[in-house]
Amino acid sequence: MDSKTFIIDTNILLYDPEAIFKFADNKVVIPVTVLEELDRLKRVPGDLGKNSRAAVRILDSLKDRKTGSLHTGVATEEGPTISVVTEYKNGQKFSLSLDVEDNKIIMAGYLLKERGENVVFVSKDLGARVKAESIGLEAEDYENYKISYESLPNGIRRIDTNKSDIDQFYKNGSVKIEQSDEFFANDYCILTSPENSSAVGRYNPMMGQVEPLLKIPHIWGIKPKNVEQRCALDLLIRDDVPLVCLTGQAGTGKTLLALAAGLRKVFDEGKYSRILISRPIIPLGRDIGYLPGTKEEKLFHWMQPIYDNLEFLCDSLGNEPSETLKWVTESKKLEMEAVTYIRGRTLPKMYIIIDEAQNLTPHEVKTIISRAGENTKVVMSGDPSQIDNPYLDKDSNGLTYTIGKFIDRPVFGHIALDKTERSPLAALAADLM
Repeated sequence: MDSKTFIIDTNILLYDPEAIFKFADNKVVIPVTVLEELDRLKRVPGDLGKNSRAAVRILDSLKDRKTGSLHTGVATEEGPTISVVTEYKNGQKFSLSLDVEDNKIIMAGYLLKERGENVVFVSKDLGARVKAESIGLEAEDYENYKISYESLPNGIRRIDTNKSDIDQFYKNGSVKIEQSDEFFANDYCILTSPENSSAVGRYNPMMGQVEPLLKIPHIWGIKPKNVEQRCALDLLIRDDVPLVCLTGQAGTGKTLLALAAGLRKVFDEGKYSRILISRPIIPLGRDIGYLPGTKEEKLFHWMQPIYDNLEFLCDSLGNEPSETLKWVTESKKLEMEAVTYIRGRTLPKMYIIIDEAQNLTPHEVKTIISRAGENTKVVMSGDPSQIDNPYLDKDSNGLTYTIGKFIDRPVFGHIALDKTERSPLAALAADLM
């Protein structure tokens, strides 16, 4: 196979700072314009600044390798040969103004193509890829962390069976099914028969059978409103499943169920020492700029949806809900933190909830999950079809990637919630808009 030369756009390194090592035995070329953009972004607060600094550190570390220089190419143990180029073709021929940074990167690739190299321009920016293709360059998205969201199972399988199997399920507490080879670990199953009998259970991969859900009359004043929520709650309170993903559109109860289960496991059962709740700091719509105050005061606004759910749960209990809310928030067993500040910590015996996880990159999710210490449970929730991060889509975000990578592991479970229960109005809006 002929070696290719991959021209890397800045947004690829902002998405995955280690991307330069993911192109096998090919050439990876970084236009100097990319370095300049990374340098401008490295002081930006949040993940953009963090990832730009990480990318610069990685490139800087290549200078210490004794296998070449960034001007001539550094051969790496990972496979690619990595270099930095400072030249680019004049864009007048294609009416591409070099005042635009993307155009400089594209024209650097075009110059290498003119010199006989098999050039591929890699960018997460559709507009940049279209411009590159219009001048004859091959262009593609960064596929290393992509998993098709549409191809993922929803965690609940519906199986037609006979009434005797369902009767056995209720009598013996389990039933073996012929389709067991199609199940992933911790899949849930809805059994139905022509006689309108039905049963809901969880697949036990060790025994190869479907077993009943845990009996949960209510959790902090709420009950599941549909079969998907019943399965989700069952998964959330199981201590032998330390990683859970919940997906679904707004109003399906993802965050509420996760928080209710966390409150039960921490305050009622004492299984975990604390609940740690985190969300990526990405605003919806126009940002309102920097917020004044301490870190806690700033986080209050970002965590307002969590406080809303917590207040709802305390109200559902009745009996002095305001006192219950005060008791929970002052107990020091509930911690709220921005995703950025989780890195570097070790988090043992915690119930961790990562809300809006679809706005995280696979690299960021890996960093978070790897923080989990002994006896810690991690719950990630989000809607991969509603993404605010400009460098992600439903197939490349960290939530989808986690589901795709862990789907067949006994430590993992996933439920897709598809029915909006917030209110009739919210359900109608979800369907119509």
